[in-house]
Amino acid sequence: MERILTYNIAEPDSGLRIEQYLKRHGYSKQNFTDLKKMHESILVNGEWFYLKQKLNTGDVLTVHIQEMESSEHIPPVQLPLDIVYEDEDIIVINKAAGMPIHPSMNNYTNSLANGLAWYFQSQGKAFIFRCTNRLDRDTSGLTVIAKHMLSSNILSGMAVRKEIRREYLAIVRGHVNPPSGTIDAPLSRKPGSIIERTVDFEHGEAAVTHYRIIEEKNGHSLVSLILETGRTHQIRIHMKYLGFPLVGDYLYNPDMEYIQRQALHSHRLTFRHPITGETMDFTAPLPDDMQKILSPLL
Repeated sequence: MERILTYNIAEPDSGLRIEQYLKRHGYSKQNFTDLKKMHESILVNGEWFYLKQKLNTGDVLTVHIQEMESSEHIPPVQLPLDIVYEDEDIIVINKAAGMPIHPSMNNYTNSLANGLAWYFQSQGKAFIFRCTNRLDRDTSGLTVIAKHMLSSNILSGMAVRKEIRREYLAIVRGHVNPPSGTIDAPLSRKPGSIIERTVDFEHGEAAVTHYRIIEEKNGHSLVSLILETGRTHQIRIHMKYLGFPLVGDYLYNPDMEYIQRQALHSHRLTFRHPITGETMDFTAPLPDDMQKILSPLL
């Protein structure tokens, strides 16, 4: 993947070393290490410069990111992709339920990563898979993937600082009471299991979920959930802890009468664009299998 970024140096930044200036724009030490390995990756006024050289007012700094190798162990496979948004820096996908994010032993060729590897290979572009918000295989909805090392580093930092707002929609049986609130219950791995998690106030990691009921239909409630933290299976465990587990959840509530996967959908993602700083706000409608629980005649 190639990306050329151009910066016009203003008077307040005059005298800064290139690495100092770029650090203020989100570049990491690892980014600098990678750039040093790329041919003429740093240019000032069209001439190759070292990272430690200083900038002057009026200089034009150009960074040429050149990632020529693709992710290993991700075979390209032509798979359907619902691309919600794409530019030179990010791609936002509305992932289908049943599609893993990345290959594993039992899902080596049917993951989102496989589909994206084929998508970029078909354009003659190298691609390293860097997913910012990972979703469980059976959770549908929005996920953002960085297209190069800089956008990945900036998005990862935003995730750590909780600057990416994630709203999920889930369906549970019955009337949820209270209709809104905050679940603050730490999570840890369930003893004896490598997959399941459980609430653990003694040894668990902090986990906070805000919820509110949107509507009630057909004996079920549609719940909006905002994550403060992103622990494995957080929503699934927290709603079970509240007494309202997600329908269709084979691990924590095998209630498969209306749906064959956990009724959980990544509905909305809001974040600042990692390069432009523009506010990005994406939504994905409730998928058909979840909609049918609420309106079975559709």
